[in-house]
Amino acid sequence: MANILMPKATAVWLVDNTALTFDQIADFCELHRLEVKGIADGEVAEHMRGVDPVSRGELTRDEISRGEADPKHMLKPASPKFDKVVAPPKRKGARYTPVSRRSDRPDAISWFLRHHPEISDAQISKIIGTTKNTIEAIRTRSHWNTENLKPVDPVTLGLCTQLELDALVAKTSAKRQKMEENSEIGSVEAGIDMLKTNEDGGISPSDPFANFGSRPSESKPAADEPNVDDVFANFGKSSSDD
Repeated sequence: MANILMPKATAVWLVDNTALTFDQIADFCELHRLEVKGIADGEVAEHMRGVDPVSRGELTRDEISRGEADPKHMLKPASPKFDKVVAPPKRKGARYTPVSRRSDRPDAISWFLRHHPEISDAQISKIIGTTKNTIEAIRTRSHWNTENLKPVDPVTLGLCTQLELDALVAKTSAKRQKMEENSEIGSVEAGIDMLKTNEDGGISPSDPFANFGSRPSESKPAADEPNVDDVFANFGKSSSDD
């Protein structure tokens, strides 16, 4: 069975220009036998113009002749002229970046450093065409335009394709997983060290329900604060002295 572009129009041409059987045409065009019979009777695709499969490279004259000579022979599509897709040559060294997009590379580097720290400097420089010195300057915030840098996806900036970025992220996924596991282990160890420090120093963790049900202590007046009775007592004494 051939995966042709216009099966019904091809069937119209084969019915009008060849002596192939309905079964042969239906098998080649991926149609039902009754549909091909309807095309021959003028009930289906009455005003449709036929398409020559030979000129389109989908079928050969020799194959049609073999089918006309043997009604049981099923047509085989012609092999494409280009059987194999020629892969582009592998690039060596850093990628060439057009002059109009070179100013966008620091934003892409900032995006890599923030969202994918597992990707090495060599991999970043290769995928977007930059240098390790520029990457280090952005990492240490010593770049001349650090204040204006905004992390932007390199695919959005047109510095690489989505397939290239996905392949690079998938390649370094194991390293990222290991980094995340190490960070979790480090946080757990830090918590254990903090608990040991509290135990050695006699510091117990605070209990939020330790003072539950106890009454707050009543505030006592300060010793130096004057009393009301003392004030009025002194007031009468001072008037008698006068």
